[in-house]
Amino acid sequence: MELGISPIITSGMVMQMLAGARLIEVDHNVKEDRALFQGAQKLFGILITIGEAIAYVLSGMYGDIGAIGAGNAILIITQLFCAGLIVLTLDEMLAKGYGLGSGISLFIATGICETIVWKSFSPTTINTGRGTEFEGAVIALFHLLITRNNKIQALQEAFFRQNLPNLTNLLATVLIFVVVIYFQGWRVNLPVKYQKYRGQEGNYPIKLFYTSNMPIILLSSLVSNLYFISQLLYNRAPTNILVRLLGMWQETEGSGGQKIPVGGIAYYISPPRSLAEIIYDPFHAVFYFVFILTSCALFSKTWIEVSGSSARDVAKQLRDQQMVMKGHRDSALINVLNRYIPTAAAFGGMCIGALSILADLSGAIGSGTGILLAVTIIFGFYESFVKEQRENSGAQF
Repeated sequence: MELGISPIITSGMVMQMLAGARLIEVDHNVKEDRALFQGAQKLFGILITIGEAIAYVLSGMYGDIGAIGAGNAILIITQLFCAGLIVLTLDEMLAKGYGLGSGISLFIATGICETIVWKSFSPTTINTGRGTEFEGAVIALFHLLITRNNKIQALQEAFFRQNLPNLTNLLATVLIFVVVIYFQGWRVNLPVKYQKYRGQEGNYPIKLFYTSNMPIILLSSLVSNLYFISQLLYNRAPTNILVRLLGMWQETEGSGGQKIPVGGIAYYISPPRSLAEIIYDPFHAVFYFVFILTSCALFSKTWIEVSGSSARDVAKQLRDQQMVMKGHRDSALINVLNRYIPTAAAFGGMCIGALSILADLSGAIGSGTGILLAVTIIFGFYESFVKEQRENSGAQF
């Protein structure tokens, strides 16, 4: 599962952009067009999977091809391709209704929740130089309290130990969960009424997170693909000036054997790892903050245009349902929606980016982007479940 869901997200993003730019004509109300679009998206995902698998092996990510041999290289490519097919198949099954939500959302939420649970309760022991410690923050707390004579020092170490998950990281993660769920409830309800049926009124809600987690998904896909290309090129030509400008990579203490960006564009769009790093390199921190906020706002505004949720599209949907804005003429519907939807999209995208930065700076377990994705996805599943329960209850009566 080395490639993860990157091929699915990338293919979906590219196809949506092509459709939004009208480079391909798709009418999602027509069953045949919808089936062709989804089929093309899956085929593109397979091609991306093959391309990334070959690129991983040829770039030397698993060792020099001369050392591992052509046979082993083909086996690795085959393994990566088969794993990608499994992910695509599972996504297709969920899309057909065998489960709740989409495959992409479920895979993202599962991976992030697994990271949080593992780093909280991992029984793996690590020799830190101060003795053997457990990797999991909660297990480490009880271990330190039992084995250390000085209980206050043991608590301090459990809350603030370096290079391993600590209780401060866990509490920051819980805080981010609560804050995001709180902001999920922020919305503006626009009163609407039916033209055909007098007395029937309702509300059209415009949430603060109007585009939900799409800005952070698109940003995550962009950054992960840039990291992927940068790391591949750096492994092949570490002395090339253009490659070094794109990103320089090396292993550092506490990275778990994984390479992290230490220079170039890849470094400046990566989050600062500590407060000391912000003080040491303030330009990196400022560049990262501006990049995240601007990218999320732009992705959010772009997404409403390509996904059919702009003011023009919403106005068309309301007219098709013979609904008008209460207190406004039908011709003013788009103008009223334009006051709220673009602003909610841009500002909501910036809020998503700000929460991601807050999660990174507070040291929450996993990345700020990952935690936001997990919270919004899980909350979306909860809303879908509640909606289904209400519909089933209404059907019974």
